Amino acid sequence: MAVPGSNTILLLALTITVIQALTPSHYLTQRDVERLKSSLNQPFSNLETAFYSILGLSKLGAQVPDVKQACTFIKSNLDPNSLDSLFYAAQSSQVLSGCEISISNETKDLLHAAVSEDSSVSQIYHAVGALNGFGLPLASQEALGALTARLSKEETVLATIQALQTASYLSQQADLRGIVEEIEDLVARLDDLGGVYLQFEEGLEPTALFVAATYQLSDHVGTEPPFKEDQVIQLVNAVFSKKNFNSLSEAFSVAAAAAAFSQNRYHLPLVIVAEGSASVSHQQPVLRLQVSNVMSQPLAQASVMLERAKSSSTKNTVLQQTAFTPSGDHFDLNFMNAKPASGYYDFSINIEGDSRYIANVVELKVKVSTEVGITNVDLSTVDKDQSIAPKTTRVTYPAKGKGSFTVDSHQNFALSFQLVDVNTGAELTPHQTFVRLHNQKTGQEVVFVAEPDSKNIYKFELDTSERKNEFDSASGTYTLYLIIGDATLENPILWNVADVIIKFPEEDAPSTILSKNLFTPKQEIQHLFREPEKRPPTVVSNTFTALILSPLLLLFILWIRLGANISNFTFAPSTIIFHLGHAAMLGLMYVYWTQLNMFQTLKYLAILGTITFLAGNRMLAYKAVKRVENVKANRQSKGTIRSRGQVTSPGSEIRRAGSGVKQRQQTGSEDRSTGDQDQVAKATSGTLESGVRLLSQEQHSSSTRRKKENLKT
Repeated sequence: MAVPGSNTILLLALTITVIQALTPSHYLTQRDVERLKSSLNQPFSNLETAFYSILGLSKLGAQVPDVKQACTFIKSNLDPNSLDSLFYAAQSSQVLSGCEISISNETKDLLHAAVSEDSSVSQIYHAVGALNGFGLPLASQEALGALTARLSKEETVLATIQALQTASYLSQQADLRGIVEEIEDLVARLDDLGGVYLQFEEGLEPTALFVAATYQLSDHVGTEPPFKEDQVIQLVNAVFSKKNFNSLSEAFSVAAAAAAFSQNRYHLPLVIVAEGSASVSHQQPVLRLQVSNVMSQPLAQASVMLERAKSSSTKNTVLQQTAFTPSGDHFDLNFMNAKPASGYYDFSINIEGDSRYIANVVELKVKVSTEVGITNVDLSTVDKDQSIAPKTTRVTYPAKGKGSFTVDSHQNFALSFQLVDVNTGAELTPHQTFVRLHNQKTGQEVVFVAEPDSKNIYKFELDTSERKNEFDSASGTYTLYLIIGDATLENPILWNVADVIIKFPEEDAPSTILSKNLFTPKQEIQHLFREPEKRPPTVVSNTFTALILSPLLLLFILWIRLGANISNFTFAPSTIIFHLGHAAMLGLMYVYWTQLNMFQTLKYLAILGTITFLAGNRMLAYKAVKRVENVKANRQSKGTIRSRGQVTSPGSEIRRAGSGVKQRQQTGSEDRSTGDQDQVAKATSGTLESGVRLLSQEQHSSSTRRKKENLKT
């Protein structure tokens, strides 16, 4: 079941949240306006910069310092064959009084010819703007048709904004509803940034130009822009969040948006600020507000009404339905006539006077300050066993108590006082009420909090036996200070009340009394590092080093005994660089161990490794080429010997012998004698033996050649 009134509280919270969200957090202060004017008041370099400067200053209610010189510059730099030049000149001359520019019939024909479907949206915009600036006739419906047809092909944000600007130059008799509907499409393309800003992703300049073009077209056709109130405030925050501009065109766009927000027929965002701090007191009882537009121009015709003023702590309403009194450019309210207690109050303020007002209901937190007084200050020493009556002394602020108060382990020290409002006499309970005891000899400080009782009487009692650890049992004379502070107090207090002699038992006294002054530097901490372990004797280290290096010595001895084959080592640059790179990487490992860190080593290793890799690749490629050349040379020499017939292949000899035997066996007569067969067998056997010997000799010689080639390689 809902608690009665909970719905009302929730609705009120939501209302306050919405009101705060509708309050502009960024706008142009008077200093910002002057800075913007100085950004626009720059020397002309071409017609475009002249256009931005002249029209931008006019939007802010100013003009260029020398109108005649500006008009002369425009006329001398006008290019009659350029649409951009004609547009800038026409629009600038409209703002400058007495600056008339005449153009030829050829230029007029050029402008009319540019208003066609074959031209871009930018060209149509400049042509229509130039015709309007020069006061030349224009067929608005035909221009609208060309603009609509071209806009269907160019759907960018800037092209749509230029279409809105172009439509504002056309006749009101033309059917501009199609162009006006583009405003809703652009609103849908705005990005909402945290509920505070609303802008295009293209940046500040398109957003500001969109605001200016929207209100210009809306005023032209008499249709309210499709903006919600929170969207208007979000656009205000987005446009005026930037105070320094990157270009002259960006400064011009902000000036155009500021003029649009301040001078349109439908929406007028308000800025309500307090003059100085939102604070009142008995010395300054008047709360002064300034109501202005986004350019900090006062709105004197407005009426300001205080709906209610509630205490932030008690939620009690102390004033309601009270009007502020106009005073020049400000509105005043004497809030102290309501006799509010000191503290913070929530003001709900409503501004009326124009139906265009947006953000006209604001919540403002106001501080009521006062002066604090200290009364009924009593200092007393109380015996613990109550055998002696308490000794009480009254002290009057700001005087210091006479004499000193002595306290030991058998007595307690007590302090009581009251805090009142000097102006009204009402009791006060500030946020900060401290009792500080400062050792006059050592500078030690001990701070306690004084708490009020049910009657708002502050009491502090010191039991030395229970508090000895906080004092480190350091006996001595302590200065008693009373510290009173609060954000609503105009006179915070630091009062030297009295001197108190505190005695602790001697057995509890510390051997060395250290200062506990909170505002002195602490003693430096001395770090004790572990002592390094004892190293072994030098003889042992050298012996083990020699044992570790002995395999390397043995390797060199074996190489000398066997004979290292370095005949193929070449002194080509790639070979030398490759071996030097290897040596450098080994040296880098040593330097890494002694000096470098891992990241430095990797950087150097990448450089050395790349060089070594490229040199090694070149060296191996060179050796492979030489080996292929040697193999080809050996094969060519073998082919030459065989062609000369100096060597007979044992295989062919055997084959020839075998075929001879076979022929003899086939052609021999069956009736040959046994002796003839034996002779044939012996001849065959001799031929085979000679062939085998020749084959073995050739195999031996080829094996010898391969070994020699391997040794050379």
